[in-house]
Amino acid sequence: MTAEDVFRRFVPAPAVGYCAKLYTYFGFEFKIKRNRQTKLGDYRYSPQTKKHTITINNDLNPYAFLVTYLHEVAHLVTFDEHGRKAAPHGMEWKNNFKRVAKPVLNEEVFPPPVLLALNNYFKNPKAASCSDPVLYNILRGFDGPTDLIPLSKIAIGELFDFQGKHYVKLEKKRTRSVCQAVESKRKYLISEIARVKKPDSE
Repeated sequence: MTAEDVFRRFVPAPAVGYCAKLYTYFGFEFKIKRNRQTKLGDYRYSPQTKKHTITINNDLNPYAFLVTYLHEVAHLVTFDEHGRKAAPHGMEWKNNFKRVAKPVLNEEVFPPPVLLALNNYFKNPKAASCSDPVLYNILRGFDGPTDLIPLSKIAIGELFDFQGKHYVKLEKKRTRSVCQAVESKRKYLISEIARVKKPDSE
């Protein structure tokens, strides 16, 4: 199976060639992962093996997958240029993310609402696309039918179900929230992008 064959399953057709070109040029290890509640993708460099690895969740819609992929490639480019001297989501990464994404920022690849949200997002990219509520909600709008919503949509004091247990949201802390399990009363930090369900949606 070629790189094009892999990307054809996950990204919009007009972006397949560009994604494969980035993969071939930088020579990183690319892994498709099952849904992870705490992240959509990640980039890692191993000093032992000298390998760069990018992973992306397999349940993302094509537009969210592409944005996440480019986000992680920008991390690789930044590491190549600056090593660990650059902040993970500092100005170097922001500039590289804009540069890596530029070739696909057009209506051939993205629908107009997504393109508009992306152009606004790239004025000052945040650590994750889900940190920008407008972009995140527009990207999620292209998901298939589901009764799951991000924890960010749950109000403080509201109940929700997550991984088979009932919780109440107590306090938001940047990208995660303090939530209390209803039965055990134990408190947990849960990512704001975790997909949860309101009890009345059962």
